[in-house]
Amino acid sequence: MNIRNPIIKTLSTFFYVGYLPLIPGTAASIVGVLLFYLVKGSIFIYILSTLALMVIGFLVAGQAERIFNKKDAKCIVIDEVSGMFLSLIFIPYGIKVVILAFCLFRILDALKPYPANKIQGIRGSMGIMGDDIIAGLYTNIILQFVLRYASFMTS
Repeated sequence: MNIRNPIIKTLSTFFYVGYLPLIPGTAASIVGVLLFYLVKGSIFIYILSTLALMVIGFLVAGQAERIFNKKDAKCIVIDEVSGMFLSLIFIPYGIKVVILAFCLFRILDALKPYPANKIQGIRGSMGIMGDDIIAGLYTNIILQFVLRYASFMTS
């Protein structure tokens, strides 16, 4: 056994959240929201955390796919945590907005709008991480628009 395998499994399953028997991706997204509240106080730390999650995800997801011997194995959830973090970047911290972000992210992750549906078919880290990054970006763009439009309507 390769000595790196336990590290790759730990990181790709986001410290074993991916091993939960029911809806591991949703559980990982919830963990992403909880971590958001831990680092939200400093935008610098939040940006750094988001980038670190994405870089680590790209480094380990493809290797985890080979270890688990399954294309985008359900237990690989670092992509959901990364996508959730991206969904919330530069978003106000209100609980209603965070819940909306969570729901939108999960819906977009499930629907896989273009180009997420194309990227998901790619083997390795790009296929695993790419669709969740797109879902996170789309969620963030939608929220930015809604929040600006809502504030415009109330002015």
